[in-house]
Amino acid sequence: MQLDFVPGTLCDERMWGRLLPLLGDGYTFNHVPLYQAQTRGQMLELIGAHSAPQANLVGFSLGAYLALEYALAQPERVRSLTIIGSAGKKLADKEKATRERIIPQLEKNQYTGMTQMRLREIVAPQHLDDGALIDVIQQMAVDLGKDVLLAQFRSTIERPDLMQRVRELRCPVLIIGSELDKLAPADDVRELAANCPNARLHVLNADDGAGHMMPLEAPQLLADYMQAFYQSHHE
Repeated sequence: MQLDFVPGTLCDERMWGRLLPLLGDGYTFNHVPLYQAQTRGQMLELIGAHSAPQANLVGFSLGAYLALEYALAQPERVRSLTIIGSAGKKLADKEKATRERIIPQLEKNQYTGMTQMRLREIVAPQHLDDGALIDVIQQMAVDLGKDVLLAQFRSTIERPDLMQRVRELRCPVLIIGSELDKLAPADDVRELAANCPNARLHVLNADDGAGHMMPLEAPQLLADYMQAFYQSHHE
């Protein structure tokens, strides 16, 4: 079975590096190069161009939102959908204001990677001292760089709320969230799942030690959930 992975903001295939070896045999992996796009429309086109005709989409964060948007627009092309770290919502006013403040600063200044404040927002406290994990996040950010970050911020600051529209989905859906996720709060993820007739929901608890960056922070749990999901729907 081919799985088509859609990364989040300032992420590429390295986001999945800890997860993929744990999925075991029987899978092939394909990566959507989201960072090549300048607009949200181009991002959706990339998903179509770089995924299977009947895709098993796996999206993280921004990539999960886009995979959901793609599944709603092209239902005949999506066999299953896995949503990690997203509730399919439009940006909150506070987050919009933050981005509108950050964008001019990014335009003027050199980008050297994520700040400690940002890392504390996306990584659980117990992983802040995990040098290997932080290095992956920072290296992706530095390698993809300012232009990619600006394009992803600008093109997704205004986006529709898909929270109610998930009712339209007919494919099987796996939704994974975390109690420690500050960007996609667990209550929002639960609401998304409640709206989706074909959803299987898993919410990692605080003891699981994962914030927003779940594929890096809790890869074994995600692998277990994904294997059970695909086995039940694709036997």
